[in-house]
Amino acid sequence: MSVQKPSLPKGTRDFGPLQMARRNFILDTIKDTFKLFGFQQLETPAMENLSTLTGKYGDEGDQLLFKILNSGDFLKNVDPGDLENGTSAVLPKVSEKGLRYDLTVPFARYVVMNRNEISFPFKRFQIQPVWRADRPQKGRYREFYQCDADVVGTDSLLCEVEIILMIKRVFSQLGLKDYSIKINNRKILTGLSQAIGEAGREGELCVAIDKLDKIGWEKVQEELQNRNFTQDAIQKLSPIIYLKEGNQEKLEFLKSYLSDSAIGLQGIAELESVLDMLQAYGEDQTHVDFDVVLARGLSYYTGAIFEVKAHHVSIGSVSGGGRYDNLTGVFGLEGVSGVGFSFGVDRLYDVMDELGLFPAEDLDKTQVLITYFDENGFSYGLKVLNGLREAGIAAELYPDQAKIKKQFTYADKKQIPYVVILGDNEMEAGKLSVKELSSGEQETLNLEELVIKLKSLTGN
Repeated sequence: MSVQKPSLPKGTRDFGPLQMARRNFILDTIKDTFKLFGFQQLETPAMENLSTLTGKYGDEGDQLLFKILNSGDFLKNVDPGDLENGTSAVLPKVSEKGLRYDLTVPFARYVVMNRNEISFPFKRFQIQPVWRADRPQKGRYREFYQCDADVVGTDSLLCEVEIILMIKRVFSQLGLKDYSIKINNRKILTGLSQAIGEAGREGELCVAIDKLDKIGWEKVQEELQNRNFTQDAIQKLSPIIYLKEGNQEKLEFLKSYLSDSAIGLQGIAELESVLDMLQAYGEDQTHVDFDVVLARGLSYYTGAIFEVKAHHVSIGSVSGGGRYDNLTGVFGLEGVSGVGFSFGVDRLYDVMDELGLFPAEDLDKTQVLITYFDENGFSYGLKVLNGLREAGIAAELYPDQAKIKKQFTYADKKQIPYVVILGDNEMEAGKLSVKELSSGEQETLNLEELVIKLKSLTGN
């Protein structure tokens, strides 16, 4: 019988101990921040009913849903006629469930199902994997984690301010210094399309302008012409492309530029309130960049839009979000507005990796390995092991009787910084010989002294 070589489904990956330690460093930082700001954690099932998922992500999204075959004889309700009529006839009879595609739709479902128990405004965060039947390529996976935070049931602009504050806190704790939080408002984009005489076409306008960084203004003008924007409209847009730096300067310019657009001016007022509140909180506008042509998820967002970019790395956007008017309308509960954003954990990982920002001291590591020469050493080692763990120090006792060199090799490979050596003399004196592997320094301590030493090193 041939031995099957194990493999992974395309577009998925394993996370080994080192990656997990680093991922947890990122996730714990994000979680601490969410909790500090009053967000509560939520989890929803990996699978949802297809009726919950279908039709929420557009036709393209529906194609990318992973469907789960019904258990048992899933073909029992399918007759030959269905097969002739193709997938759309067969699918409802063989599959009722699918893997979730994002965390927003399940969140909307949760809010509708629990609307009588939830106290609004409801601040929730969710960190779970999602699945997309996408073509795998570099940086694009079929299974990846999303890390979302949303506040629903309030129109207060304090939510927008808190998003900026949370991003700043997380980045500062991760050691990311070179980034910008780009912010705009959907209403300003609506105002722009009115001001250039192409009302209602902000979607097309933004798709074209969005490529400005990549293809330059000349090419964007061509694209707008191809989309039948008038020459006059394109001319009027020109000053927006060459706006002066500085949030305040941009706001002042737009007040006159959008003076005939009520909705545009409302967008400006909202943005100004956010920046004023930021100042009242005692935080400045460092890293905050008002980007007049930022356009994310236009069909979805109705107010503020955010996108966070890390600079001087190969990966662009690492976080984004915005305000929406109608989260739960598709499930028959109208008027639940909110604002949300998500951190791209995989992308943050890659950025930190590229910049070498992960702490060398992985706190998940075993701190001490207890080594010994014989059966007596093993028994004595068990007591020491208990003492160290009681004190909250990650410790191991080498499990097999082996040459001391082999035990040291284990410590070395696992990057355990300290080794306790239990010889007859140490045991008689009730002491421990402690060796620091990196320096080779050795000292004799009792258990209490060792605990104090290690705690001072880990900062516990």
